[in-house]
Amino acid sequence: MTKKHRVFSGLRPTGNLHLGNYLGMVKGALELQNRADFDCLYSIVDLHGITTPYKSQNYQHQIKEVVLDLLGAGLNPKKCHLMIQSQVPEHTELAYLLGTIYPVSRLEDLPTYKDKKAENPNYVNIGLLYYPVLMAADILIYKASLVPVGIDQEPHLEVTREVARKMNQLYGTDFPEPVRFATKGEYIPSLTGTGKMAKTIEGSYINLTDSKEEIRKKVRSIPTATVSGGEMTPGVKTLFAFAELFIPNEVKGFKKSYQDQSLQFVSLKDAIAEVIHKELKPFQERRKKIEADPKYVDQVIKDGAARARKIARETVHEVKQKMGLL
Repeated sequence: MTKKHRVFSGLRPTGNLHLGNYLGMVKGALELQNRADFDCLYSIVDLHGITTPYKSQNYQHQIKEVVLDLLGAGLNPKKCHLMIQSQVPEHTELAYLLGTIYPVSRLEDLPTYKDKKAENPNYVNIGLLYYPVLMAADILIYKASLVPVGIDQEPHLEVTREVARKMNQLYGTDFPEPVRFATKGEYIPSLTGTGKMAKTIEGSYINLTDSKEEIRKKVRSIPTATVSGGEMTPGVKTLFAFAELFIPNEVKGFKKSYQDQSLQFVSLKDAIAEVIHKELKPFQERRKKIEADPKYVDQVIKDGAARARKIARETVHEVKQKMGLL
């Protein structure tokens, strides 16, 4: 019998999934769950979500919304395991153990930590600094070798590899050094024309649950010039990046129109919006059906946590033995 490779990835419940999540993580997760040689675990990483400002009274609802998004997108509990991070307390136990061998200075130098500090200067906390160590624990507790995430998570994955190497050298553990499973849409630009699509930046994203009209309105909001031609502005580059993703066969014609200054930006924007809606429609219909069966959703989460805890307990026990704690 061929040994299965373990896969892990997580999403923060900071809002409904958007197009960037779908193309960057979810599509990779779907591809991997359908392969017989992979054992996939996917998580709503709610402990990571509380490192930035959030509303505690809405948090359980937000978590459930992301579960529904993932199931609607096609995650199949018969082929993979879906769980909520805080329901597997071994994650935080392993994170503490891993933190004892990792330098604080390295965490302080990470670009993601600096970015979050700049975004929320009044909400800088130990959890935010510790985020990459907890992420390392999330992955290593399942001895996952493959992680479907966007390219922006590469610095955190490098921390995970460093932690795995050091634990293996110091204590003789057998942690793999995980690599990122890249997808075609690993970097989706923001609708604002600057940076990447992100749930934390208003006006930058398209939710998977958005209606046809909402999608059209948001795509039309991408900043473009009044006339086409000449050097492309950041907004125009963003528009053509979406065109490459959603209407690749039509890009050449639209670029020609742009160069000869005959392009009407609204026609390109509406063509992109139409295809995005078409792609999301089956997801929205599936999600609605699943939402109507809350008992099924609760059972999926319960089964996922049971499977995850079984693996996690074994790993923590093994690490504690190796570190002389048992």
